[in-house]
Amino acid sequence: MKDTVQYISILFIAALTASGIIVTEPVKAADKPYDFAVTRLHYPGGGDWYSDPSSLPNLITFLREEAALNVNPEEIRLQPEEAELFLHPYLYMTGHGNVRFSNEGIRTLRRYLTSGGFLHADDNYGMDESFRREMKRVFPEKEWVELPFDHPIYHIKYDFTNGPPKIHKHDGKPAQGLGLFHNERLVVFYTYETDLGDGWEDTDVHNDPAELHQSALKMGTNIVLYALTH
Repeated sequence: MKDTVQYISILFIAALTASGIIVTEPVKAADKPYDFAVTRLHYPGGGDWYSDPSSLPNLITFLREEAALNVNPEEIRLQPEEAELFLHPYLYMTGHGNVRFSNEGIRTLRRYLTSGGFLHADDNYGMDESFRREMKRVFPEKEWVELPFDHPIYHIKYDFTNGPPKIHKHDGKPAQGLGLFHNERLVVFYTYETDLGDGWEDTDVHNDPAELHQSALKMGTNIVLYALTH
C-alpha cells in the first residue's frame, strides 16, 4: 500500500509540473510516519463542508484498526485550489448546503482527478443540486453513471451485494452509488440518498443502531481501499 501511495504522489507532482505549477519541498509519503491521509474538501459557497465532525475520525480509526491501514490519525482539510491536493489520493466532501467552486478550483480539481486523484462525495441531504451543477463545470462532457452492484468498489474488502447501504431516510429513495469516469477509471464516486457520513458519526448523534454504524464504516473502507488501488 505504501508503494501505491508514493507512486500516486509522484504522478500528481508530475501533473502539477506539466501544468506549470511549481511544487517546492513536496511532502512525500516516505517523509511521514503514515502512508496517506483522509482529506476533507473545504469548498466555498456557503455549504457546511465541515459537517459530521465525528465522522472522519471514526472512519480513520476503523481504517487503522479493522483494515490495518497506516493512515494519518487526523484528517487533512484542503481547499479546491490548493496544490497539496495532488499529494492526497482520497478526497472526501459532504454537506447540506450550497457548493460553489471558483474557476481556479474547477481547473485544479479537474487536473487532480484526471491525474490519478479520487473524490468521494457524500450527500448529507441538501447539497445534491449544487454539487451536480459544480461537477458539470468540472466535467461538462461527462454524465453520471450508476455503478452496477458487481462493481469492485462494493466487494474490495466487504461485500455489499445491493450497492451502498441505506443509512438515513432522506427522501425515501433507494441509496445510489453514482460515478464519473475518465479514461475508464472511476474518478468521482457519489453516494446519494444513503448518508454514509452520518453513519460514520458517533452512534448517539443520530441514534443509529450499531449494525448501521458498522455497515457505513465498512462501505467507507471499501471506498478508500478502491481509491488507493485503482
